[in-house]
Amino acid sequence: MTTTASRPVRSDRPVRSTQRHQVIGLTAAFGIGTLVAVQSRVNGELGARLGDGVAAALISFVSGLVILLAVCAMVPRIRRSVGRVWQTVRRPSDGQGSLRWWQCIGGLAGAYLVATQSITVAVIGVAVFTVAVVAGQAVSSLVVDRLGFGPAGPQPYTPLRVFGALLALVAVVLAVSDRLNHPSGLLLAVLPALAGVGTAVQQAINGRVAHTASPDAYGAVAAGLINFLVGTTALLLVFLVDLIVRGAPHSLPTEPWLYVGGVCGVIFISAAAAVVRVVGVFVLGLGTIAGQLLASLFIDLFLPASDQAVTLPVVAGTLLALAAVVIASIPNLRRS
Repeated sequence: MTTTASRPVRSDRPVRSTQRHQVIGLTAAFGIGTLVAVQSRVNGELGARLGDGVAAALISFVSGLVILLAVCAMVPRIRRSVGRVWQTVRRPSDGQGSLRWWQCIGGLAGAYLVATQSITVAVIGVAVFTVAVVAGQAVSSLVVDRLGFGPAGPQPYTPLRVFGALLALVAVVLAVSDRLNHPSGLLLAVLPALAGVGTAVQQAINGRVAHTASPDAYGAVAAGLINFLVGTTALLLVFLVDLIVRGAPHSLPTEPWLYVGGVCGVIFISAAAAVVRVVGVFVLGLGTIAGQLLASLFIDLFLPASDQAVTLPVVAGTLLALAAVVIASIPNLRRS
């Protein structure tokens, strides 16, 4: 009697599960970019009403911090996650789970980004602000991923990832090509460009903090709380100096929508800390770019900051950015 040797059956379920996580992560990255654009519009308007961008940024951060402190007070697992980060920083090890103090100050980059929103958007608009942030973020994300700042470790340069970054830059330049005719505005755009560089670093180290705090969603919220605590402290110090030098800002406006910037920040900072562990800094950055462009398109249609109409280059640039996200994501899907 002959027997047939059984061969192990390879299941593709782990691959499908990982790819599904990649798709979910990219979708979340689009949402994060949308919230960034909305926050830029809101904080820019608030800064213009107050006549003080630093004060507007501080209001945004304080409101976000209050929300996170309330959540932390109600959820013991978040408190334990924050305590785990504190203990790890106090007694860092040499292993993979070590965490240094400087990896907990990503809130400085967030504070700078919100401050530049409040200072520049009312002058240069959401579109130019977006292209400036993207120009810094798209390039720096490649470097940050390669250096292994994020929880996923070093990510190699690949032709598709480099091409995706270049394509994203072309997309945002195309999207605002008919608006880049004001030299003073472009000079002011240097501030958000530097904020874009800091955003890539912030996303990476916040992801590492979240991973140290807890491998689940509680760790992402804990990372968001630490981010807002650091950013609020920095903005408060700057505001005190600004108060002495320039005096008090204008009276607070009464429109409720001008104060939702902090809520947007809470959501996208915590979400980014969780998503970066799935897709990496670079793909998260490109997904955020596409989300920002889409949101900017809708903002210009339904809640314009100026009288400029939506043009064909804006639509074409948005579609090109979406293509850049897909191209840059191919190495991640193959590796999974």
